Amino acid sequence: MTALLAVLSLILIAIIVVQLGKVSELARKIRGEEEMQLMVNRRNGALSLLFLIVFLAATIASGLYYKNWFLGFGPHASASQHGGALDNMFAVTLFFTGIVFVLTHIALFYFAWRYQGRRGGKAEFLSHNNRLEVVWTLIPAVVMTFLVIKGLDAWNEVMADVSPEEEYIEIEATGMQFAWLLRYPGPDGKLGARDYKKISASNPLGQDWTDTKNHDDIHPTEIVLPVGKKVRVRITSRDVLHNFYLPHFRVKMDAVPGMPTYFVFTPSKTTEEYRQELKNYDEYNVPIDPDDPESLLKWEAFDYELACAELCGKGHFSMKRLVKIVPEAEYQDWLSKQQSYYESTIKGTDDDPFKSETDAISEAAPEEVEDLQEEAAE
Repeated sequence: MTALLAVLSLILIAIIVVQLGKVSELARKIRGEEEMQLMVNRRNGALSLLFLIVFLAATIASGLYYKNWFLGFGPHASASQHGGALDNMFAVTLFFTGIVFVLTHIALFYFAWRYQGRRGGKAEFLSHNNRLEVVWTLIPAVVMTFLVIKGLDAWNEVMADVSPEEEYIEIEATGMQFAWLLRYPGPDGKLGARDYKKISASNPLGQDWTDTKNHDDIHPTEIVLPVGKKVRVRITSRDVLHNFYLPHFRVKMDAVPGMPTYFVFTPSKTTEEYRQELKNYDEYNVPIDPDDPESLLKWEAFDYELACAELCGKGHFSMKRLVKIVPEAEYQDWLSKQQSYYESTIKGTDDDPFKSETDAISEAAPEEVEDLQEEAAE
């Protein structure tokens, strides 16, 4: 019955379209074909001018209204040292494309009015115009060359890897459906080896526990980093494509199964400093009244966030982690309170390759403990 109704509806629509065409044709014959066409031309030309004015006015007004919600403008400036280059690139590109956008739309709708069909009007054919062709080729070529060179400079700055002589923090982020698995090095400052074949319920990252560098690695539930310290993030995936995205730091890199990627950035504003900047604006770009406590509450809850910017399944929306940028002292205090994953979950279990040595040490006399520990380490 549903299929029959659908077919009948389509037939009815087709009949209506045909009848409207016949009515339109009859009206043209009654009024005169040429007069009818001239009237349509005048109406469409006037509507084109009206649309041009309303459209450009609305575009400019909305741009000014929301300008402080664009990345790189107002309170939403970058919170990383390299982000300024990307913000500047965005602003320069928007400036040139904005000019082209306005000029082309003026030409498009003005020409529709200016060159509408008129009685006795004749089209002028121009085979070519060398000056015009040079102008509309040379100007875009110069602008594009400038943008490309500027983009390459920004790219080289943003994607530069750390050198062995530099002081930096290296952490790891692994995407999986639908969460981020985070790993920090322990006191040794080194991340241990991994093997995807060792992934299990108790070993989500496939860490090789025979590599003692893994024994002090920690698995936090949030990213905590010190301000002003360079950070290198190892990025990978356990299953499908994900994307490591820190919008406020202008950090965005695909997490690809089997192909490790990375990103280097230096946070330049703590979470609290960014909150203070946001407090100067409300959602309509009006300064917040500092004497009104309620108007300040919404910015008190602001936090940096790690998100996934690659559609990875129905739980994609839930792939986020809290990011905190804090002073160095606060970072070191947080780090000192973290317990290694090996110590808290693996040590002494059947997954521990040193379980026999650990049991022997626990059962040994005090004078034998030191010798057994040295043997286990070897």
